[in-house]
Amino acid sequence: MERNIIAKNTIIVGEIKSEGDFRIDGTLEGNLIIKGKVIIGVTGIVKGNIEASNLDTEGETSGQLKVTKTLTVKANAKIFGDVMVGKLSIEPGAT
Repeated sequence: MERNIIAKNTIIVGEIKSEGDFRIDGTLEGNLIIKGKVIIGVTGIVKGNIEASNLDTEGETSGQLKVTKTLTVKANAKIFGDVMVGKLSIEPGAT
């Protein structure tokens, strides 16, 4: 699988669809539809809905999350919105 990256200090506005994995360290204002795994880094911000197989987040999301397999929420993460998951893992300190 391919890995796509939105780097720190980068802002993208619009919907993104991908067959491969995706890492976000910058800001996405729009929906993210990924068949692979999404990783949101500490500096990552997503303002929109996310659909993915797996999602690991240390950053901030606002919108609906649909994760068919596992959602891993790290201690620094902040999630605002509805969450639908197959499995959920939350570290202490997450919001």
